[in-house]
Amino acid sequence: MITEEKNLLEDEQELFEHHRIEADKGQALLRIDKYLLHKLSNASRTKIQAAADAGNIQVNGKPIKSSYKVKPFDVITILLPHPPKNFELIPQNISLNIMYEDADIMIVNKPAGMVVHPAFGHENGTLVNALLYHFEHLPPAQSKVGTDIYAPRPGLVHRIDKNTSGILIVAKNEIALTLLAKKFFDHDLTRKYVTLVWGNVLNDEGTITGNVGRNVRNRKIMDVFTDETQGKHAVTHYKVLERFGYVTLVECTLETGRTHQIRVHMKSIGHRIFNDADYGGDQILKGTKTATYKKFVENCFALCPRQALHAKLLEIEHPATKKMMKFESDLPDDMKNLLDKWRKYSSHKALEESEEGE
Repeated sequence: MITEEKNLLEDEQELFEHHRIEADKGQALLRIDKYLLHKLSNASRTKIQAAADAGNIQVNGKPIKSSYKVKPFDVITILLPHPPKNFELIPQNISLNIMYEDADIMIVNKPAGMVVHPAFGHENGTLVNALLYHFEHLPPAQSKVGTDIYAPRPGLVHRIDKNTSGILIVAKNEIALTLLAKKFFDHDLTRKYVTLVWGNVLNDEGTITGNVGRNVRNRKIMDVFTDETQGKHAVTHYKVLERFGYVTLVECTLETGRTHQIRVHMKSIGHRIFNDADYGGDQILKGTKTATYKKFVENCFALCPRQALHAKLLEIEHPATKKMMKFESDLPDDMKNLLDKWRKYSSHKALEESEEGE
């Protein structure tokens, strides 16, 4: 008898899937790539072989090659990139800020306002549409991580929200996609974000641990649960970069990659991200009640009309060369202008308080 568990992982916004298959006692010897081809939907033999090459297929807890022959009672686990939902993907000539590109990967600096992947209500104008156009105008490339020729195509390993800016890594062939997927699944990489949050964060640094899952009343947003049976384990490390009194500039390092993780984790400790409409950060949460201050904050919202969150750094092992690569992205102008405005306000306020104390 064959049993199968399929778990669509919420980390990295459901871009991976994990399967567990147990072969029954009457299973005849059969190459595992052929065996899995009949057991998994949306999985080609190339994808299965790439998963084996990346160490993403294990039998009885040990990585195996695609030539391994399945035996009775074998317990097989496999990690695969989850196929995208059914949208017609149309190449569109949309400008891209490409920070780095080779035969296997591309590093893109995504602007705020751009959706990463087509979805209902955002069928085009996305990063994937732009990538398809870019790759369509490239010749087929010889991948350094395999012996076959792979036509470049966008392979998303992770996502960032529409109104979050910053660094994304894109795989350009099946093997690179599978290898990078394992890095993200194992959290074997470094990702840092910079965000402006409401309130004066008490500690200079700290760690937030709390399961993240869908809000029970509104499935479009996430929540933090103390009950370990709800949501998925999530860890965010934070460090204060600059204080402005009523708001604080913070660097967040992700240990896990759950949907909206930073946004809900910061909210859970009382520091919503500035101008985050989904989680209540688009209201005046700290400061005075004067008309002047209200106008100041409204002007800040206008300067940065989205959540003040930027994916600043990605450090990861290259899937082909195995060298560690680090990419950093400067803050976009809207966040730079926002911080400048708060610096001036904070300095002016400190000067006034100093003069009052004399």
